[in-house]
Amino acid sequence: MRTALAGLVFLAAGTASADDLRFVYVAHGKPPVSWWAVLKNGVDSAAKELGVVVEYRAPDSFDMVAMSALIDEAVASAPDGIVVTLPDKEGLSDAIRGAVASGVPIVSANSGPRAFAELGIPVHVGQPEYEAGLAAGRRMRDAGAATAVCLNQEGGNIAGMQRCQGFKDGFGDGADELALPYDEDRVRTFVADYLKRRPDIDGTLVLGPTASAPVVEVMGETGRLGEIVLATFDYTPAVLDQIADGNVAFAIDQQPYLQGYLPIFFLDKYARFGLLPTGVVRTGPSFIAKDNVEQVQALSAQNIR
Repeated sequence: MRTALAGLVFLAAGTASADDLRFVYVAHGKPPVSWWAVLKNGVDSAAKELGVVVEYRAPDSFDMVAMSALIDEAVASAPDGIVVTLPDKEGLSDAIRGAVASGVPIVSANSGPRAFAELGIPVHVGQPEYEAGLAAGRRMRDAGAATAVCLNQEGGNIAGMQRCQGFKDGFGDGADELALPYDEDRVRTFVADYLKRRPDIDGTLVLGPTASAPVVEVMGETGRLGEIVLATFDYTPAVLDQIADGNVAFAIDQQPYLQGYLPIFFLDKYARFGLLPTGVVRTGPSFIAKDNVEQVQALSAQNIR
């Protein structure tokens, strides 16, 4: 009941017209990782265009205790609004509920399309992860794969679990899942050993660029690059090059620029006019394949895609 009442207070807040607005964006990742650099560019673009101040904060590693502390610090600084990513609902629950109860307007982004409403947040900007995995599984099956595996290198991230579950449901019979360590060197060992045990695998989905690079290397070393239908969530310039070369079939793009830009835009309009969407504002999935990779390469050089 406390969370529900806090949400009502949020939606009934006044329509401030202050020109000096300050927002805090608390994420579970940050540059120099290229994916987060694109999201951060969206944040910075929104701040510049709207004439507001945005402070971007993230822990140095995937650490929910540290991220919770950053959320608490953001609330204590009394900003005009907060954006949070939700990679672990349980790990961040206390901090998020405390933030909602404080009355500070909150928008979530990126991870958490199935968790935000339970925590009292009215709007989430991002990609529905299960649905994205479902579409990826169907696309891989259509590409001709008969047996496939979803490689999950972020076991503690609920988005990864949803992506793999959607992928297995979309692909149907013959889909497997393999939990990977987060360390790139160990990823190489895990994947090499798995492919030796499963020579029948002809389709592989990776959940992010941090794992796709070592996976591509392993497949190249084992002579299976180009034989296995390989796909990844998100991308780096290297992944785009692999798509252009025909080694990676497709990448699932959740458009991180929009996940940085839109939450700041929404909080600005809420602070000024009391206007705010509700529910999930979808930024993906869209697909990058050989037919559109050149356009994405040109935009990614500007950290826009």
